[in-house]
Amino acid sequence: MNLLKKTNKLAGDYFAIIVILVSGFALYHPHAFTWVLPHIIFLLGVIMFGMGMTLKTSDFKIIFTKPKPVLLGVIAQYTIMPLLAYVISTVFKLPPQLAVGVILVGTCPGGTASNVITYLAKGDVALSVAMTSVSTLLAPLLTPLITLVLAGKWIPIAAGPMFLSIFKMVLIPVVLGIGVNRLLGNKGEKISTILPLVSVVSIVLIIGAVVGVNSEKILSTAVTVFGVVILHNVFGLILGYMIGKKLGISKAKRRAIAIEVGMQNSGLAVSLAMAHFTPLAAIPGAIFSVWHNISGPILATYWSKRN
Repeated sequence: MNLLKKTNKLAGDYFAIIVILVSGFALYHPHAFTWVLPHIIFLLGVIMFGMGMTLKTSDFKIIFTKPKPVLLGVIAQYTIMPLLAYVISTVFKLPPQLAVGVILVGTCPGGTASNVITYLAKGDVALSVAMTSVSTLLAPLLTPLITLVLAGKWIPIAAGPMFLSIFKMVLIPVVLGIGVNRLLGNKGEKISTILPLVSVVSIVLIIGAVVGVNSEKILSTAVTVFGVVILHNVFGLILGYMIGKKLGISKAKRRAIAIEVGMQNSGLAVSLAMAHFTPLAAIPGAIFSVWHNISGPILATYWSKRN
């Protein structure tokens, strides 16, 4: 058990480095991860099941006792990031598939890593967990709808099939995870100890597969796409914090909202792009997965030292 805990900690501590190394390897050895491509949706389901296993009934109490910051965070999540994605894609005149990929990242819910980063940043972790949970549960409805409105000018968007995909990839695994966690009680904690490592492996495999299948396109568009992803993430973090400050909420809550807005479930964006568009549309999500796991810890370190 101690070995497992140490392995989990190492995987968490060096996640960004692992992702960068795997991405670099996949870039120059693209066929190494092709076997993963048919299993991307399953791997995302495993990640979302793991998220559900970590949730407890008490995590949802804040929604009813202190709804204002939760609602603020979720509204910011589904307005700031999609609109930023649309504006940046338009300004940079991205090709249609890349533009849709950026917008998909923007319309996805907050990523599960945001909870850990909020903890490291000395933010309000309970608020972070509640925002991630609510935005994830709303994703089957809001992600296809907002994508249809914003990305429809580039290519046709099939919102109905996308809704069903998110329902199967996200909602069912999360609800199953919550149910299994409640059913097993304390025994569920033993299973939960291995889930962070399983999630890290799953995310790394997904990114390796997407980078591998797009290796030539990434090498030819790297500067532009990296610039777009960095701007998207950084402006999301800044605007999320500024909105919280403008509305006069506490510093810990501001940090939680900023991180929740800026850190997306890019794994979902990648899976949706592969399922409904082309591998090219998955590039922004894959690069976002790498970048926000670098910017998040940097910001968390800065904020924790300011305390």
